[in-house]
Amino acid sequence: MLTSRQLLILQLTVNDFIESAQPVGSRQLSKKPEAPFSPATIRNEMADLEEMGFLEKTHSSSGRIPSEKGYRFYVDHLMRPVHLEDSEVTYVRSLFQREIVESEELIRNTASILSDLTSYTAVLLGPDHSMHTVKQFDVVSLNNEQAVAIIVTDTGRVESRTFDVPNHLDVSDIEKLVNILNDRLVGTPLSQLHYKLQTEVYSLLERHIERVDEWYRVLVEAMTVDQKSELFFSGKLNMMKQPEFHDLEKVEVLFSLMDRSTPATTFFRGNERGIHVRIGSENEHDAMEDCSIITADYTAGTGMDGAIAIIGPKRMDYERVVSILDVISHQLSDQFERRTTRYELMRRNER
Repeated sequence: MLTSRQLLILQLTVNDFIESAQPVGSRQLSKKPEAPFSPATIRNEMADLEEMGFLEKTHSSSGRIPSEKGYRFYVDHLMRPVHLEDSEVTYVRSLFQREIVESEELIRNTASILSDLTSYTAVLLGPDHSMHTVKQFDVVSLNNEQAVAIIVTDTGRVESRTFDVPNHLDVSDIEKLVNILNDRLVGTPLSQLHYKLQTEVYSLLERHIERVDEWYRVLVEAMTVDQKSELFFSGKLNMMKQPEFHDLEKVEVLFSLMDRSTPATTFFRGNERGIHVRIGSENEHDAMEDCSIITADYTAGTGMDGAIAIIGPKRMDYERVVSILDVISHQLSDQFERRTTRYELMRRNER
């Protein structure tokens, strides 16, 4: 059990190191009004904190820096989320008031807002698209040789695929095709789209459209929608501004992880709710051993969730980042809820 004085000295040491990125000495802390102790007293307490594993020295003559254990204790017991400036809250709200049509654009913009506000790297995990349902189909003829298949989902996601129309297919069949697709597939989850095309739509196409096999093959290709959750990054270069990442080899390894093909589990853990902090070795990848990750979840419509992560050095400004993530995750959830409500009203009006 730490004494009240040790708790204070640990808290001040972490805060000072986060701000300065320089080892913290006893004389330095003794000048703070919050620590009315002599340098000798502080030095003795810091030595005890080091012995208990909460602080460590970079070399024998230096001041001390927090260890992973020290950061973990700080986050769990000493951290106090800060209130954002009114101007920052107003800025965030104004950005989320913009009318954005596509979910992907909303997520990209959120990642950009987060990296700007924190000066760290932001990662957003988009919602699992497999539960999105089809709101509307359209096929637009570009010319006698090409057309575009368009799928709009209930959350505003728009998928479009340009496909070649074989020479012997009749472009005039497109209107009949679109009517059948909208009649049978609106409300279908994307995960069941191909199954329903095969089991319900094909027989109708056989009755109303010439050369059904050719059209069916084209449709299957045109309606292949990526259902996997995607990662969106912003502020990757922010990591290079941190003193801990001036080692180019270390940065190269870290950047190799920040790729859209990287598994989401590198940054996120399944079904985590609320805000979570992972520090250094608590991350599952060796390239992240000098990093901390703070994550939060958001709701992207009925039964669909996504997640947000901020990646920074272990010397991250935890208090500020947690406060920002709390505001942003709620704003993003609210925006998706408004979009869902709006589309539900539109669908009712169309009936």
